[in-house]
Amino acid sequence: MSNAIKETQFKFPGQIGFYKGKVRDVYIFEKKLVVVASDRISAFDVVLPKPIPFKGQVLNQIAAKFLKATSDIVPNWVTATPDPNVTIGKKCEPFKVEMVIRGYMAGHAAREYKAGKRTLCGVELPENMRENDPFPEPIITPTTKASEGHDEDISKEAILEQGIVSPEDYAVLEKYTRALFKRGQEMANAMGLILVDTKYEFGKFGDEILLIDEIHTPDSSRYFYAEGYEENQEKGLPQKQLSKEFVRQWLISNGFQGKEGQTVPEMTDEIVDSISDRYIELFEKITGESFQKAETSQISKRIEKAILAHLG
Repeated sequence: MSNAIKETQFKFPGQIGFYKGKVRDVYIFEKKLVVVASDRISAFDVVLPKPIPFKGQVLNQIAAKFLKATSDIVPNWVTATPDPNVTIGKKCEPFKVEMVIRGYMAGHAAREYKAGKRTLCGVELPENMRENDPFPEPIITPTTKASEGHDEDISKEAILEQGIVSPEDYAVLEKYTRALFKRGQEMANAMGLILVDTKYEFGKFGDEILLIDEIHTPDSSRYFYAEGYEENQEKGLPQKQLSKEFVRQWLISNGFQGKEGQTVPEMTDEIVDSISDRYIELFEKITGESFQKAETSQISKRIEKAILAHLG
């Protein structure tokens, strides 16, 4: 099995802070962030015990591609990607909401719908929908941005009432979210895929609203294969997905959904390698490019050296 990077503990000149997210290690400077995409994997808001080789590279490079491809719609935080696992960019003040947008009744929305709910984040859902049916038009279902634990569903009304985002800024976030999703769907369609749902995060750099974090990756998005979609819907069959859902389903089938008292099932080398292979497949299907595995024999040193060279 290839070397994988579970965590980093670098110390850089000029560094003033460090934040360890579920998947990323973030090195904080006065006006910039250095973000290392580790090979950690999370599901149900729990970081699983073993890292997945090449997962960080996959996510970082997909995000870099899509951020560049959408920079005409909304400016983003990225200034450099000096290593396959590293993104450097402007240090923004993040909005404390994630803008989730859904084109189809899938995932969390489908689970809520099956439980009998007909309102999600203040949005009324049509009656008589089947799982994986398209919504009449995409719906925005925001969540609060939790620093720890679970993100929580929240309505636009509650966001504005609680002053989490100003009405002026929220209008911009909504406009950007819809435009980004439209572009993401067009790019997915060109690859024979359907972009089902995704999330975007935004922040402010001075007075400017920027797109931050990764976008259109299998960790932040759900894709279906376009081929066979209609037939599967007609027959009531599950859709073939390109997302992290296969990891969630493996966990569910082994009795784990992140609830209290549940134990993460054993991650054998075979399971770890199969997840790694699926992430590489995701990269190639989503981007249409062949995945070039980065050198991993001294992955930590490689990453540190690239960052230091960029920082000068």
